[in-house]
Amino acid sequence: MHEANSSSLTPKFFILNGIPGLEGEHIWISLSFCFMYIIAVIGNCGLIYIISHEEVLHRPMYYFLALLSLTDVSGCTSFVPNMLCIFWLSLKEIDFNACLVQMFFIHMLTGMESGVLMLMALDRYVAICYPLRYSTILTNTVITKLGLATFFRSALLMMPFTFLIKRLPYCRGNLLHHTYCDHMSVAKLSCGNIKINAIYGLIAAGLIGGFDMLCITVSYTMIIRAVLTLSSEDARQKAFGTCTAHICAIVITYVPAFFNFFTHRFGGQTIPHHVHIFIANLYLLLPPTLNPLVYGVKTKQIREIVTRLLFKEKDIFHMR
Repeated sequence: MHEANSSSLTPKFFILNGIPGLEGEHIWISLSFCFMYIIAVIGNCGLIYIISHEEVLHRPMYYFLALLSLTDVSGCTSFVPNMLCIFWLSLKEIDFNACLVQMFFIHMLTGMESGVLMLMALDRYVAICYPLRYSTILTNTVITKLGLATFFRSALLMMPFTFLIKRLPYCRGNLLHHTYCDHMSVAKLSCGNIKINAIYGLIAAGLIGGFDMLCITVSYTMIIRAVLTLSSEDARQKAFGTCTAHICAIVITYVPAFFNFFTHRFGGQTIPHHVHIFIANLYLLLPPTLNPLVYGVKTKQIREIVTRLLFKEKDIFHMR
C-alpha cells in the first residue's frame, strides 16, 4: 500500500486504482467508456449548437435542454479523461487538492442535472396546464433566474464536502480503489470519525435528489390530471407525447443514481466492490450518452432539423 507522508496526516496525492478485480478487462471497459464519452460530447455539443442557431428552437423547453446538455458534457468531462489516463497510461496519481476539485465538480454537476430535470418537469407542467400563458410565465429572465438558482443550490450544498474531506486525518494510506474522487470513497481512507460525512451526504441527497423527485412527481400528477380532462384522444396523445423524452431522461438519470446510492450504502458484502465502482461510472456516463439520442429521436423538431442538416451536408459533399 502507498503510505501517506509520515510528516503529515494529509497525503500529497491519492492513487486511483481503477476497478480492482477487473484488471483483465480494463482495456475493454476503457474502450467502451471512451466510445460513450465521444458520443456524449458530440451529441450534447451538437444539441447546444442546434438550439443556439435555430430560431424555431428558441423556446423555454429547448433552453432547459441546452442547459441539461451543458451540464451533462461538463459532468462526464470532469472524470472521463482522467479515468482513461488511468487505464491507458497508468497515470494513477492525483494531487490531494486536485482530487477535492474533481470531487466537488462531479457532485455539483450531478446535483445540477437533477435540478435541471426538475425545471424541465416544471416547463412541461406550465406548457400543458397553462398553454396560453406559457410564454409569459417562462420568460427569458425567469429561465435565467431558475438556471442560476439551480446552479447555486447545487454549488452551495456540495461545497461543504471539500471541507469535510480536508479536515480528516489520513493514516490508512492513499490508495483509492476507484476511477475518480468520490466523497465517501475518499472519506473511508481516513482513520477519523466520518459519521458527519455520511450524515451530510444523506442530507445533501435529500435536499437535492429527494426534493427534485418530489417536485417532478407533483408536476406529472398535475399534468396527468390536466391531460385526462381533455375531450380529444388526439389532444391527449399529443400532450403526453411532449413529455416522452423528458420521462425517458428521468428514468435514465434516476434509476442508475438510486441503484448506485442504495447499493453503496446498503449493499454491504453482498455486492462485489468492482460492481459498485462500475455502476458508479455508468451512473455518471450513461445519462450524457443517452439523453441526446433520446431527445434526437423523440423530439420532432430536433429530429427534422438534424435530418435537414445531414442531407444538406450530403448534398454539399456530392456537389464537390
